[in-house]
Amino acid sequence: MPSVLPEGEPAPPDGSLPAAALDGLGTRAFGFYVHVPFCTVRCGYCDFNTYTASELGDVPGASRTSYADAAIAEVRLARRVLGDADVPVDTVFFGGGTPTLLPPRDLTRIVAAIRDEFGLAAGAEVTTESNPDSVDAGDLVALREGGVNRVSFGMQSSVSHVLRVLDRTHDPRRVPQVVRWAREAGFEQVSLDLIYGTPGESFDDWRASLDAALACEPDHVSAYALIVEEGTALARQIRRGVVAMTDDDDLADKYLLADEALEKAGLSWYEVSNWARDRAAACRHNLGYWTGGDWWGVGPGAHGHVGGVRWWNVRHPTPYAVRIGGGRSPAQAREVLDAETRRVERVLLETRLRGGLPLDVLDADGRAAVPAQVSRGLVEQDPLARGRIVLTTRGRLLADAVVRDLLT
Repeated sequence: MPSVLPEGEPAPPDGSLPAAALDGLGTRAFGFYVHVPFCTVRCGYCDFNTYTASELGDVPGASRTSYADAAIAEVRLARRVLGDADVPVDTVFFGGGTPTLLPPRDLTRIVAAIRDEFGLAAGAEVTTESNPDSVDAGDLVALREGGVNRVSFGMQSSVSHVLRVLDRTHDPRRVPQVVRWAREAGFEQVSLDLIYGTPGESFDDWRASLDAALACEPDHVSAYALIVEEGTALARQIRRGVVAMTDDDDLADKYLLADEALEKAGLSWYEVSNWARDRAAACRHNLGYWTGGDWWGVGPGAHGHVGGVRWWNVRHPTPYAVRIGGGRSPAQAREVLDAETRRVERVLLETRLRGGLPLDVLDADGRAAVPAQVSRGLVEQDPLARGRIVLTTRGRLLADAVVRDLLT
């Protein structure tokens, strides 16, 4: 696989956490991320920890049919590791891969296991990602009846030649159909994921994708610039000159078009690449990541974080299933985050949020860099929340550079 996990230190075989990490458990928002590593085909730009049937073959333990049982076993392991503390779950997120390649009953059994072991908080957000061609109307009804209340469809583009470059297999005409089915099934929140900057995508192509997405009246839109990861099929095509990489000016123009169109349609940015119809439509699970919350990551290669300890599971489904089946933790390694690392991560993540970054998170050099960022029009000191800095529109285009200056 192109991407690799960090080294860290060995994780205990039983998955136990330091006592200090458990201090305050239950007083902070807590979520579950469930990684479903299966895909029908591998998209050319993707370097996620995913596997097709041809890659897995008939290897024992790597089967879709047994995956839900392994995931449920890890939920029960989480309960043992976290002890008797009352930890109601605020968010559950099924990501992948394509979670809806599993039967709805498998996904809802996992939700039920989380509810039975921990309890779901009132109004808990339960999300599944889905490809438009991986569900039908009956699947969405079954998911909603089983407790899933938010769905995020991987639309990416409405333009066929753009989807072909990305190796996406769905018919773009399918997107409004699945959104309609989701509404009819009673989903409270529907999100669409878009990608801009695909090689060969014109400005008009991107405008057409935005128009098509907004015609579906989603509650939430994520729009990410395409990142070409080393080791992917798309990276090899670019290296051979088969397709040309999009330049930064094109990406900036497309971001500004997206921001203008989405804001005009009533969706406001709350993170650099995410827009929501109102506060309730923002993805609470992702906000937990961005604000240093606690979550348990279930599945091959999944990451978890509790009280300043971050760990990650073995990558491949087979050793994952073997460890779970043997009553061992699937965690491969972990790191205990010191105070400085946690501070740096707050700067990296919270700067990207509309709520902004508290100035007191910055060290002396970082605070000294703020006036220059203000004078360059990249940040503003929020008059409604004293002591915070917030990215301007121009600052969002240069968010990485802003963060580098604040951490220099």
